[in-house]
Amino acid sequence: MTDARFEDGVDKPLRLMAWDAEDLQVLASLAQDAVFLASDTRWNASDRHFAVLLNRVRWEETAPQGTPERVRAVLLIEDVTGVRSQGVQKGDPDTVLSLLDITFEPGPDGTGEVVLTLAGDGLISCAVETLGVRLKDVTQPYGAVSGRRPSHPD
Repeated sequence: MTDARFEDGVDKPLRLMAWDAEDLQVLASLAQDAVFLASDTRWNASDRHFAVLLNRVRWEETAPQGTPERVRAVLLIEDVTGVRSQGVQKGDPDTVLSLLDITFEPGPDGTGEVVLTLAGDGLISCAVETLGVRLKDVTQPYGAVSGRRPSHPD
């Protein structure tokens, strides 16, 4: 007997790739309002990857009524040459961060910056040689602990 796998369920895990700004808008909309701990971020300079383990809202499956769902997902930014942050408390790995948006700011010759905009005026910026971002669900969905959908005042 083996353990159940996410792929065995009715709902399939989300797997997206963004290679241009238009793709990134779609990916960003599905990652909006994800939360993560500062300790759930990793920059591997030798592999040139920046990864974040998110608790993302399942916007693609959440009905207006009923309990909203979240799922653990990996956000992977490729070809990263440097990472900087602003408004992110350093030294406290248990700081909870909330992702508002992911954008690409183009530079010369296809380079640029993938910018993760965080609640509270924070940001994480990854300098990249080319735009390449992946989002992949890695766990079964679960009911959101708060029982509510995130909302933003107009």
